Amino acid sequence: MDSRAVVFTGPNTVKFQPITSPDPGPDDVVVDVHHSWISNGTEGSFLRGERLSGDVAWKPGDPAPFPRVAGYQKVGKVRQVGSAVSRFKPGDWVFASMSRVTGTIENQFAGHVSPAVCSQGAVMLLPAGLDPVAYSGLVLTQVGFNCGSRSPVAPGSTAVVIGDGLVGQWAGQTLSQRGARVVMVGRHPERLARFARYGDTELAREDHGVAGVRAAVKAPVQVLVETVGSADALRAHLPLMARGGHMVIAGFYRPSGSVNLQSALECFRNYEISFDLASGATAARLEETLAWVAAGRLDTLGCITHRFPVERATEAWELIAAKRDAVLGVVLDWPAARGNT
Repeated sequence: MDSRAVVFTGPNTVKFQPITSPDPGPDDVVVDVHHSWISNGTEGSFLRGERLSGDVAWKPGDPAPFPRVAGYQKVGKVRQVGSAVSRFKPGDWVFASMSRVTGTIENQFAGHVSPAVCSQGAVMLLPAGLDPVAYSGLVLTQVGFNCGSRSPVAPGSTAVVIGDGLVGQWAGQTLSQRGARVVMVGRHPERLARFARYGDTELAREDHGVAGVRAAVKAPVQVLVETVGSADALRAHLPLMARGGHMVIAGFYRPSGSVNLQSALECFRNYEISFDLASGATAARLEETLAWVAAGRLDTLGCITHRFPVERATEAWELIAAKRDAVLGVVLDWPAARGNT
């Protein structure tokens, strides 16, 4: 099947080009994509050539991680379904995650591609009510929801979210909805301003925002969510943590040589800190996240700062890399959304 896709053809090189998708089978759903949401952090790491797969860092001697069809999340309308598919029909609005393509690295995992050939297990029916674009970043929204729902939270307890990106935004929203007093620490005033209606914000400086958090909360921190991949930030905030507090780790940590686990964890052990390592997505969490978005408990549309026609995906990535604007959520709009299928 002929498709078009956003392809990372080499380090920091983005092209929108024709590709080949496999012919759909009996368990497949073919989706005409209307909107796909860029995952700035994960996809940016792939674009720089830092990863072989989601959690596997590239190392010297590994094969080049290109070409790769970028992304992992989109919404659109069903074009056709296989003979074994009963949950969807042509014309349904759906969310889809991974698609299959040929001729690229990791050809079982592709996001920004249309028409997209997807296993029916990677497709979810959208509820009526919201603009479908609200669900186009559902996997990433689910990561934030996962981070914000892991910890035990008593009403009024203090939670700190390190990182003002999309995962941090949705983790903070989730914790706020669960009754926590949330403080977001970030480096981008415009992003922090978007979070202000959910909690307090602190600009991260040389001390990772510790002084500001200490002055703002004046109480032990029960929950800390780390989304930027900074072990230094974890250690810096440790003196603010309550004994028996909880940390959720969601950042991507680059290799840094051998690690003595006992030594690395000793300072956290003395505070009796418990950890959750949040990664990936599950069907149950995606369903729950979708329900939260549909109910207005998670705001996705308010996190979109830029939209580009997919033909200008290269410009979108230049903007994300340059950070010359206040970039947060970036959505690609496909020809099907413009009435040209």
